[in-house]
Amino acid sequence: MTIYVGNLSYRATEADLRAVFADYGEVTRVVLPTDRETGRMRGFAFVDMSEEAQEDTAITELDGAEWMGRQLRVNKAKPREDSNRRGGYNKQEAYE
Repeated sequence: MTIYVGNLSYRATEADLRAVFADYGEVTRVVLPTDRETGRMRGFAFVDMSEEAQEDTAITELDGAEWMGRQLRVNKAKPREDSNRRGGYNKQEAYE
């Protein structure tokens, strides 16, 4: 399971998130997506922990908590949609 962390301060770093979530267990991965054009953080992150029970506790404790002047939104991440379905058509099919 992956945890979605929203409404993050743009000052938050991977080390900051690791430190916060480490209070609930072993953090195995932190991803801070950035904007492709500006390189600026997008205001959300994904965190993976070693055990689902730890993730559940972190979600319960941190959802709605104030951190770095922002009220966090913390929940289970939803599966990513198929990136090939963003509109348009399949070029290969167009030539068949």
